[in-house]
Amino acid sequence: MPFSSRLQARSIQLLLGRAMARVHKDLRFTDIPARTETLRVETGAGPVTCTVYRPPAATEAPVPVYVNFHGGGFVVGRPEQDDHICRYIAAAADCVVVNVDYAVAPQRPYPAAVTQAYDVTAWFAENGPGGGWDGSRLAVGGHSAGANLTAAVCRLARDRGTFTPRLQILDSAPLDQLADPATKQSLVAKPLLSPRLMRVFTDAYVPDPADRAHPLVSPGLAEGLAGLPAALVITAENDRLRDEGDAYAKALDAAGVPVTHRVFEGADHYFTHTGPVPAAEEAIELMAATLRSALGDRP
Repeated sequence: MPFSSRLQARSIQLLLGRAMARVHKDLRFTDIPARTETLRVETGAGPVTCTVYRPPAATEAPVPVYVNFHGGGFVVGRPEQDDHICRYIAAAADCVVVNVDYAVAPQRPYPAAVTQAYDVTAWFAENGPGGGWDGSRLAVGGHSAGANLTAAVCRLARDRGTFTPRLQILDSAPLDQLADPATKQSLVAKPLLSPRLMRVFTDAYVPDPADRAHPLVSPGLAEGLAGLPAALVITAENDRLRDEGDAYAKALDAAGVPVTHRVFEGADHYFTHTGPVPAAEEAIELMAATLRSALGDRP
């Protein structure tokens, strides 16, 4: 990776990291108590810190588990930006929520984040009895870059036969890292994501162009989608990533994967964090409701 590209990515970490950790004041859900603890999980790409959210109401029976991956273009490592989503889902879906602080580029480029995301999810699937959750009732999801990692985790789980997520949640996912970002259009003049910013993210995360068409990097270009977990695909009308998210939802459906797909009108990338508030609240409640349905019954 050229030094100039690495420097740009580091600058974005410093400039955007604090901004991305801020969530619209009406989306913080501070009225929902957060029962959290920190776990350290060993992976094939180094240890990973996870913040574990428990449902507000204690229960004797093991509850399901939802593994969450934050966004940030694979470059910004601020899992606390998803605190509002994690605390809401823990309460509304009555499940343990795991917020994963995975490795970011340019310090740790692909495949570090994929390895960590998969290994952490596998660990929570396997270690339910000791942790107080039911690892057989597991779902995985993420936002932006985290949604890309979600798709990769689900593909690896299917191919390796290690665990079977009941649901994957893909919120505003970048699913094609091969296409020139300038070809990704928006309905508004100045969308949140610019081609320049997107190039910096891609160059940092996948410095070798030969890797950018890999199914774990660009799930939207992959074939063989049959057998993947049921999906909730959320896209935003004005997002540059909308078209690839819409296309992936159609491809999953064509492959026989149960899909719920919602396009939120008037919204742009990252709207589940910055608003518009009504659309964000509706999207987050849709996540919780879909998780309740997918994880509610016990084996």
